[in-house]
Amino acid sequence: MIVADDQAVVRTGFVNLLSTQDDIDVVGEAEDGEQAVALALAHRPDVALLDIRMPELDGNQAARTILRETDGATKALMLTTFDLDQYVFDALAAGASGFLLKDATFPELLHAVRVVAAGDAMLSPASPAASSPSSPPAAPSPPPSPSSTASPPARWRSSF
Repeated sequence: MIVADDQAVVRTGFVNLLSTQDDIDVVGEAEDGEQAVALALAHRPDVALLDIRMPELDGNQAARTILRETDGATKALMLTTFDLDQYVFDALAAGASGFLLKDATFPELLHAVRVVAAGDAMLSPASPAASSPSSPPAAPSPPPSPSSTASPPARWRSSF
């Protein structure tokens, strides 16, 4: 997977945490959307973890390009600090498979990455759009793999 966030400390933290897992291989990190696209095209990862607000090319624009150029082989998992419905809807419209707030716990992050890597969809349960009447009905997401360091909360649901 690749990790893209314009805040170096945040990006490095995600990379270091994700790299502790045997089933997750971080092949690159980017500080903006243009770098994320270049990394995704060079490495063809299963998942691109993308901050929504980045310079040069925002996360949604990067997701659109990555999904188009990889024929959907790389899935986009969007990250943001801001729990605004419009961010969720824009991310889903861009083709993202998941949306996660940056205040997620490590087990929640791991679960989201694994759900998206498996080809399923994921919305952060803390996001207002996750319970919005205009959202698609929620269905249970698959359980995390046994190598997870902790069980995800039961409140996690898939968006599709």
